[in-house]
Amino acid sequence: MKKLTTTGKKKLVIEALDAIKARDIQAINVTKLTSICDWIIMASADSARQTKALARHVRDRLRESGSSIVGVEGEGTGEWILVDAGDIVAHVMQPAVRSYYNLEELWGEGRFDKVVNSSEPVKTKKRRAPPSRRASA
Repeated sequence: MKKLTTTGKKKLVIEALDAIKARDIQAINVTKLTSICDWIIMASADSARQTKALARHVRDRLRESGSSIVGVEGEGTGEWILVDAGDIVAHVMQPAVRSYYNLEELWGEGRFDKVVNSSEPVKTKKRRAPPSRRASA
């Protein structure tokens, strides 16, 4: 089995989270900020049961790909579960915990990917009508 690259592992984790309805999946490249890992991936879940299922799914998919798991923390309560795969660390949290700890701000100097499965509406800029359709002054 071919070993996954860091980018491949990141993609696998995001797909695993998205497959079972994680929300607000955010990947942050932290290679220039820490030597602990290359990417931090955060996702929200609605309940302890879903948090546990998401973390288990991520762990299982990584193992199926031949990636090793350094450790898993937080499965007891299910409020915040961390899956450490070395170069990728996934945090699966319930919204109140995610909001309280605000890891996005902590790692704010990292490079952020676009959010996957956002619970927030997409903000669009209002487009102005072409000049020919604007009322004349």
